[in-house]
Amino acid sequence: MAKPETLEEFYANRPFLKTYDLSDNQEHFNILSIEKQKQMEGNAAVSFRRKNYFKICLVSGNSKIHYADKSFEILKHGLLFANPMIPYDWEAISGEQTGYSCIFTESFAEGFGNVKKYPFFRPDGYPVFEVTEEEKVTLESIFLQMQKEQSSEFDFKDDALKNLIFQLIFTALKMRPSTQIAIEKANAAGRITSLFMNLLESQFPISNTMNGMALRSASDFADQMSVHVNHLNKSVKETLLKTTSELIAERILKEAKIMLQHSSWAISEIAYSLGFEGPAHFSSFFRKQVQISPSQFRNEKLFKKHPLQY
Repeated sequence: MAKPETLEEFYANRPFLKTYDLSDNQEHFNILSIEKQKQMEGNAAVSFRRKNYFKICLVSGNSKIHYADKSFEILKHGLLFANPMIPYDWEAISGEQTGYSCIFTESFAEGFGNVKKYPFFRPDGYPVFEVTEEEKVTLESIFLQMQKEQSSEFDFKDDALKNLIFQLIFTALKMRPSTQIAIEKANAAGRITSLFMNLLESQFPISNTMNGMALRSASDFADQMSVHVNHLNKSVKETLLKTTSELIAERILKEAKIMLQHSSWAISEIAYSLGFEGPAHFSSFFRKQVQISPSQFRNEKLFKKHPLQY
């Protein structure tokens, strides 16, 4: 899976936007007009990948938002809450798309609240829903206030903007349609499973030996998704007929084979990057799954590719 889009890439891909100094981008906020972006970018869909920042969008116009393994069609007005862990894109269906989006880093909101604890930003949350004309006007007024604050010279405008982010979240939580909540509950097992699989896959490919797997056990994933580990295990078993541990082991084995075949990393480097305590633990795991050692597997594959060298 592609690496998350950074703020640097976001602005580099949109040279018509104001340039920001992102050399120290621990705290960043911006509000953008979707209509102006569309005029400059056309109607091309946003790349389906994770982003290294949070985003809240108010969209008017017929469009589809693809989020994790779900697609949501917006007929008139929609609200999207995007978090850095889950890939998404936005596909315009009708020609005219209007609205606003604000982007911000997690550290920007620190001190005012933990955005990740709210349902819309949790990996198992329901991040998109349609809003009525009246609700759209209410939400739009908050975005307009953000615009006004950002262009002001107020000494504490960052604090004002942080307050407005949480005002958006709280307003949306109050107006969230009960029908959407029912859909979420009905699809809970499948949705939690797909989010688990997305998080698992998002750790690959491993690009360097210093940054290995961060999530390796069922408990690690459950903590990240803010669900109880028993609930995660039950949902995965019900949906895929395999245990969470089996799926994690299968994916680790698949990546181990790829790295042994296509990288020049030492077996010890592969072991540590995949979260093993050392080469011996990795070798034991690999032998149990494949019945040969990692070095034997690598040599066999190399011999098949270059038989004259052996």
